[in-house]
Amino acid sequence: MNSPTECIAMLLAGGEGRRLAPLTSNAAKPIIPFGDRYRMIDFPLNNCANSNIKTIGVLTQYCADSVHKYVLTDKHEEEAKNTPNGVSILPSSRKCADGYAGTADAIYQNMDYIDRHNPEHVLILSGDHIYEMDYKPMLEFHKNRSAAVTIAVKQVPWREASRFGILKTDEQFRVSSFHEKPVEPNSNLASMGIYLFRWAELKKYLLEDAANPDSNHDFGKDVIPAILSSNANMVAYPYEGYWRDVGTIDSLWEANMDLLDGELKLDSHDWKAQAGVHNTMEKPYLSQKATVTDSILHPACAVEADVTRSVICTGVTIGADSEIYESIIMPGARIGRNVTIHRAIIGEGAVIHDGAFIGKLNDEISVVGPGEAITAAASALKDYQMEPMATLLSSSPNRVHSNILG
Repeated sequence: MNSPTECIAMLLAGGEGRRLAPLTSNAAKPIIPFGDRYRMIDFPLNNCANSNIKTIGVLTQYCADSVHKYVLTDKHEEEAKNTPNGVSILPSSRKCADGYAGTADAIYQNMDYIDRHNPEHVLILSGDHIYEMDYKPMLEFHKNRSAAVTIAVKQVPWREASRFGILKTDEQFRVSSFHEKPVEPNSNLASMGIYLFRWAELKKYLLEDAANPDSNHDFGKDVIPAILSSNANMVAYPYEGYWRDVGTIDSLWEANMDLLDGELKLDSHDWKAQAGVHNTMEKPYLSQKATVTDSILHPACAVEADVTRSVICTGVTIGADSEIYESIIMPGARIGRNVTIHRAIIGEGAVIHDGAFIGKLNDEISVVGPGEAITAAASALKDYQMEPMATLLSSSPNRVHSNILG
């Protein structure tokens, strides 16, 4: 057995992301683009790099090839090569369609991998949360309290509390109750899905859970409640920074708007270098007729349109006389002339033909799937027709207008 490692990370990246459909039609949820140049999985990987956690197991299942290709051959290849143990891809070993039975089962199936690295502590992470976090203070908090498990927590709006594992703690941060996605929450202190375990303790509970035929083999539903009922020392680590679970279309759109509004800032670490994204002085191509207000544009895009409060990703082209408002245009999408897009997410490689309207009269977010083509006629049939942009802009609250060019 190798000499002890203080802490390794296990990153759960196998989610199907049904609530993000159709964006997840051909890619796992953690590979969905965010901002003008990132993917969801960049955030936990970058956090690990900045926290000096050099051994990371990435557990894959749904559309696993999309994760494998991105992590090992696209942006994180050099990071994987230049760390002592690096990033390992860990697909399910089960020879059946079901693969991992749950989040706890995913770790259980990879106990041999963890044992080979002989860690004192194991950090369990999700691949679909947007946040910057140094895990070192959490590890010190965990060790100082001799905890069996430490759960990172954050207060969330009461209206969203039923989406999360909800905790109560005493004044010493010891957890007194935990309920996974309760219908009627009695607290708004939410688990962030970031668990730090002593490996010896976690291994014992994983073995017990695997032997339980009535278990869902899930951390939130089964393992955490079992540890709590055993009176083990479970503590909550309060986190004050930005964090958002982007598991729905609305939350993904809102997190991108947070980036535009400055609530989320991606400059507290050497973020772009760690994630394999290089700083550049290049600017996107903007025609003389183009206007850009309160937006983020990737340098490798071309715009001949009016863009307001939107995120435009790499490889995007937007034709003349089009109007883009409060929308996310994902990599490689092609937007024609005289197109109007309002409060929408346009998937990777989608084609919006001349004259199309994408948007709705209410506040619902419209979504065009990856590779989908929308004509002017089809957009009308899909009830995308909307009010003229001038009407929408005139009814919007006043904002500071400035160009933000990525």
